[in-house]
Amino acid sequence: MDSSCVATSFRIPEQVLTSSGQRMQLLGFGTAAYPLVTPQVAKQAILQAIKLGHRHFDTAYIYGTEQPLGEAIVEAISLGLIISRDELFITTKLWCSNAYGELVLPQLRRSLQNLKMEYVDLFLIHCPLSLKPGRYEFPVRKEEISPMDFGSVWAAMEDCQRLGLTKSIGMSRL
Repeated sequence: MDSSCVATSFRIPEQVLTSSGQRMQLLGFGTAAYPLVTPQVAKQAILQAIKLGHRHFDTAYIYGTEQPLGEAIVEAISLGLIISRDELFITTKLWCSNAYGELVLPQLRRSLQNLKMEYVDLFLIHCPLSLKPGRYEFPVRKEEISPMDFGSVWAAMEDCQRLGLTKSIGMSRL
């Protein structure tokens, strides 16, 4: 085999988050794919990324990759690629159709169940708008977009943090 094709791990620079003191790799491995890939393809890509040294993974409920990510982490531990989930930095996001104060916690709990985790490192508001609840289709129709009630959504995000379900919270796409 040509040695230039052999996978080797590499060091990705890290940053310490001031809000939590956690170390986060500056380059996260994104798990969104369009067109969509099968869960098995996603899982294998994530396992390969772990082998190469990635420790920061970005997912979202809307991507459909939380479950393959969770399965890949379980397999990586069993293969000895990592010792525990604590070696990883996992980001997931609140989708716009759940961007209502009363829907934030239930969505994070579903995400954690998909990921097979007790917490994520970072929980982000995916986009600063709300969609009709339960809407998970693309393209998004203009009439389904509404302003987000940032106060209630952010308060619910803070509740998730207080409950220990996420270490940090934030906003994506500003």
